[in-house]
Amino acid sequence: MEAKIPHGKVRTRFAPSPTGYMHIGGLRTALYGYLIAKKENGVFILRIEDTDKARFVEGATEIIIKTLKDTGLHFDEGPEVGGPVAPYTQSERLDTYRPYAELLCEKGAAFYCFCEPKDNESKDEDNYDIKDDPCRSLLYEASKQRVDAGEPFTVRMKAPREGETTVVDTVFGEITTPNKILDDMILLKRDGYPTYNFANVIDDHLMGITHVMRGSEYISSAPKYNLLYDALGWEIPTYITVSPVMRDAQNKLSKRHGDPTYDDLLKQGYLPEAILNYVALLGWSPGGEREIFSLDELCEVFDIKGISKSPAIFDIEKLNYFNAEYIRALSAEDFANKAKPYITSVIKNENISVNAVAGILQARCEKLTDIPEKVDFFENLPEYDTELYEHKKSKTDKKISREMLIEAVKVYEALDNWTGENIHDALVSLAENLNVKNATLMWPVRIAAAGKAVTPGGAIDICFILGRDETLRRINIGIEKLTQSV
Repeated sequence: MEAKIPHGKVRTRFAPSPTGYMHIGGLRTALYGYLIAKKENGVFILRIEDTDKARFVEGATEIIIKTLKDTGLHFDEGPEVGGPVAPYTQSERLDTYRPYAELLCEKGAAFYCFCEPKDNESKDEDNYDIKDDPCRSLLYEASKQRVDAGEPFTVRMKAPREGETTVVDTVFGEITTPNKILDDMILLKRDGYPTYNFANVIDDHLMGITHVMRGSEYISSAPKYNLLYDALGWEIPTYITVSPVMRDAQNKLSKRHGDPTYDDLLKQGYLPEAILNYVALLGWSPGGEREIFSLDELCEVFDIKGISKSPAIFDIEKLNYFNAEYIRALSAEDFANKAKPYITSVIKNENISVNAVAGILQARCEKLTDIPEKVDFFENLPEYDTELYEHKKSKTDKKISREMLIEAVKVYEALDNWTGENIHDALVSLAENLNVKNATLMWPVRIAAAGKAVTPGGAIDICFILGRDETLRRINIGIEKLTQSV
């Protein structure tokens, strides 16, 4: 049998099944496991639990690994010594599990079952009423002879029929279950593969896992895990159970119902750092008012005592807030690099500076995917209604706007050097000379230049980025529109 990895430190694991994309609840489980390990200078491992062949999705393992890499949740060890760290994979450890199933049968804590599945199905769980299993009472020696003779079998745990089993959980406290309601769960299937529940216990022990982070759906299985630990004479790890992430008070997040996965959120323009920070607060509180934490800062402040029993509601508006904060905290260069694909998807004009456009976007952007709609007017002046020129706060109407634009053309044509500072000074001086407020002039200039009332940046920024010729062309279009409508 495989030897247990000795440990003198905290060891945690993220143990997903490769059944699709990384869901928010799964990412949170991985994050909490990582934080528990790193706060104590411990070890965080990734274990792919792929023994359920029917649910295996091609490429899912790669998605899991990429997600952990993107979010900075680097796992520390794998089955190979030297070279890149790869995850443990249960399908590559099949020889590990059968000896423990056989040992449990020998101890009387499990039994060989030879019952045929219903309708020749391969689902061993459905082959009979497990409370009346005829194989449970077979003598070990007789069963072993049938196994040695090559007869197909499963191995089932022999759950006690009397007494009760108490599970101690860090979050939920003591949970006591009457043994009479426990079923004889399958440990080893007819194809020789271990079930998730069995392989999970064996691997957690052999890998020296000290703290098991899990979702609340596994609470009902915990008594059976403890019975296996006791039967094998092994120490039970610390259980830390987290409540589900919900769409609302009644429904869990579900990809099937259109709720986003981690990859969906990336495609929707959220930053990995913002997603991770928000996910950390779904069911855990650091105490105090502070909400924005880097991963390193989370490692310092994370405390298991802050995990709540109550389900957490996923609030997309709250995530928007986090994402906007992270976008604003980026350096100008980093934001420009992230924004560039979205800017160039709609702006093809090489005379338009991507960096200049990014510069006026950063403080006005919640998600990267907001960018194309915000800046598409730089490529083409949209059709717009002259009603946009009517603005009470700026004290403008169509007639006043036409007058302001005519004067702006004169100033722009006479401007020697087209810089943001010169444009600003020219317009401010013009407003002063016309004896109007700056906004009375700036509003119609912005409408004419952008064709929109809501834009990143004001009139000066937009005109500078467009350049003199394009700005004048658009202002003249505005004058013509206003001439026809007043």
